[in-house]
Amino acid sequence: MKTKMMLRNMHFYAYHGVMPHERSTGNEFRVTLQLEADLTAACDSDEVEDTINYSDLFDLVRREMEIPSRLIEHVAGRIRMKIRERYPQITFLAVTVAKMHPPVKGTMDTAEITLTD
Repeated sequence: MKTKMMLRNMHFYAYHGVMPHERSTGNEFRVTLQLEADLTAACDSDEVEDTINYSDLFDLVRREMEIPSRLIEHVAGRIRMKIRERYPQITFLAVTVAKMHPPVKGTMDTAEITLTD
């Protein structure tokens, strides 16, 4: 059985960006994970050990968001790599990193990158 899981809009304040002020004052970011895996065992057992623990995923993302990067592509790539290392049973993964209030000469809600495999 295929199971889809989504962790939508995890909120972080972090120091990612090309501009010097982005790395010194920081910005708000949202991270969304979409994944698929066979979690039949968890459906049968009702045991957290048989699933992909979303609290652990959140902590993994939080730790990666604490490491400054110039590009959100780099942040998303690091998050993707760590999830793949920790949870090899995932058959599909999408990582979206959105920078709130990007530094542009105009109005934009977010600048986002999504990596999928």
